[in-house]
Amino acid sequence: MEVAPDTLAVMSGDLPPRALDSVMEWAALHRDELLANWERARKSEPLAAVPPLQ
Repeated sequence: MEVAPDTLAVMSGDLPPRALDSVMEWAALHRDELLANWERARKSEPLAAVPPLQ
């Protein structure tokens, strides 16, 4: 599954609804960290760890 880091829109793929809800909850909670990692990845820099959903 591919999710746009800036809008959290699903770009491709799919998950069962319950799993998708969990992924979106996690992404919303960690949006700033995900965007920062996206910029690091674009610069070929090491990524920072992002905590899992509790």
